[in-house]
Amino acid sequence: MTTRYTFIIIGGIDMDNIQLVVGELVTWLKDKVHNAGAKGLVFGLSGGVDSAVLAGGSKLVFPDTSLGIIMPCHSNIMDIEHALLVAKALGLDTDIVDLTTTFDTMLKSFRLNDNKLAIANIKPRLRMTTLYYYAQNLNYLVAGGSNKSEFTVGYFTKHGDSGVDLLPLVSFVKTEIWELAKYLNIPDTIINKAPSAGLWDNQTDEDEMGFSYEVLDRFIKTGEAEEKYRIKIQNMYEKSNHKREYPPFFNRNIKLMK
Repeated sequence: MTTRYTFIIIGGIDMDNIQLVVGELVTWLKDKVHNAGAKGLVFGLSGGVDSAVLAGGSKLVFPDTSLGIIMPCHSNIMDIEHALLVAKALGLDTDIVDLTTTFDTMLKSFRLNDNKLAIANIKPRLRMTTLYYYAQNLNYLVAGGSNKSEFTVGYFTKHGDSGVDLLPLVSFVKTEIWELAKYLNIPDTIINKAPSAGLWDNQTDEDEMGFSYEVLDRFIKTGEAEEKYRIKIQNMYEKSNHKREYPPFFNRNIKLMK
């Protein structure tokens, strides 16, 4: 049994003319960077398909001023190898910043250390800090690889992988990211690997969310899903609203300058 449920997230990108879509994305990136007075883009290169697509799009716009930062932190060695594979395929400049010691030192200084997710979320927040260090040094903007599927259900770390200047992929669901990856000639190894945020050993996105990207993307694009998935997705969307909004501020009749 399927139930149709409609709210703000319904809809997707028309991917029938992928060349046109990529062209519009390239123009958008160029305008945003130039309007900010910046020179290029810096982003995390994780070895996953989202960051690979982000890297591919960035290289189309800024062939000489795109930089991927590989930031291992108790990471699977294959993630580093896959990140380097993407860089080689695209001719992308990279730096490697190992955050393992920084992470360990920080964790040892905390009195509370028994919340697995709180500990795991240190990693993307350290990566955010690293990316902004490079961005400020190079006069680049920080680009994030979150897609619409993850953004809808709040599957990202607040002030971590969402701590960016630009979200170029946030209108594309995961299945569309895979289409973009094929168009941008991302290696099949990257496209076919199980999506993972790399927060802990053997962690995968779909296991943690409790449904597949195909189920989630179908719901986002059509409003259709089995009842159990519809309810779960709706709850995740509502509970993560705070992640997609600017922090609230107390306003005591203050008039903001226009």
